[in-house]
Amino acid sequence: MKAIIPVAGAGTKLRPHTYTQPKALIPLAGKTILSIIVDQLREAGINEFVFIIGYLGEKIKDYMEEKYPGLQVHFVQQTDRHGIGHAIQLTREIVGEDEIFIVLGDTICEYDVKAVLEMPYSGLGVKKVDDPRNFGVAEIGEDGFIDKVVEKPQIPKSNMALVGIYRIKETASLFNCIENNIRNQVMTYGEFSITDAIECMIQNGAQFQSFKVENWFDCGKKETLLESNATLMKKFGGVIAEGPAFDNTIIVHPVSIAPGCDIKNSIIGPNVTIGERTTISYSIVKDSIIGSFAHLYDIVLTHSLIGNDTEVKGESRSLNIGDNTEIYLGES
Repeated sequence: MKAIIPVAGAGTKLRPHTYTQPKALIPLAGKTILSIIVDQLREAGINEFVFIIGYLGEKIKDYMEEKYPGLQVHFVQQTDRHGIGHAIQLTREIVGEDEIFIVLGDTICEYDVKAVLEMPYSGLGVKKVDDPRNFGVAEIGEDGFIDKVVEKPQIPKSNMALVGIYRIKETASLFNCIENNIRNQVMTYGEFSITDAIECMIQNGAQFQSFKVENWFDCGKKETLLESNATLMKKFGGVIAEGPAFDNTIIVHPVSIAPGCDIKNSIIGPNVTIGERTTISYSIVKDSIIGSFAHLYDIVLTHSLIGNDTEVKGESRSLNIGDNTEIYLGES
């Protein structure tokens, strides 16, 4: 069993942060989006990973090699982004005939991974949504098997959205279907989608069961990323790295603070994640994500996303600031 995690996307909805770091490495609840996914799969017994990288791919490689030095990992470069189906096809040589477990690199869900691995058939993760037109959709028969999957249908026949988790037993069939779609230019919205490849498998006789995820955390844009951070903070609890006490500072849990931070004369929390070696003075920060090596002084922040190597001074309420930025919010 190999896990495949596509992380080649540019993360345009989270700019300016994704100009300088991959979306998968944005801090979330004291971890990163990618580490939450990897840890979840490792705990279920998966120990070999294939990462499909592209935009800022070297940062993904460096991160994995530093954080998981003993893990068996492979990296495949997707130079031209033509969709998830195209990305998965690039792993064919590495995967061989092994079964695969695909998790999209921005998909954080709560579900029983071990139970999914033990399913006798291939499986697709699903979640009921109010408006399925923006998702791949699964039409599920009375027998529990999936009759049809459609990518972003204009007139959906189901409200069960595909969450981006795919457990594939018939690996050769998947690769053959993707290859056939590429050869015949079978595209949806200009991309070779994995949904179209799975529909091809179903038409060729493959059986897929659905499994429902309990929670599906959206990490695709600032507002939903901050909501996910707050929810996951409540689930994981805060982790404050060992070090000197924060002088004259009130911590309102849950809060995660990475090593090397210097915080004084401030109120931090609730629902705040702070990266390593960040300094904060005379500030109030809540419901926010602060990157590493940031400097905050005399600031009031709420529902904010602050990048790495960023300096912010003055008074404010809500900010969305990328890396390597200096802002002085002086007196009006």
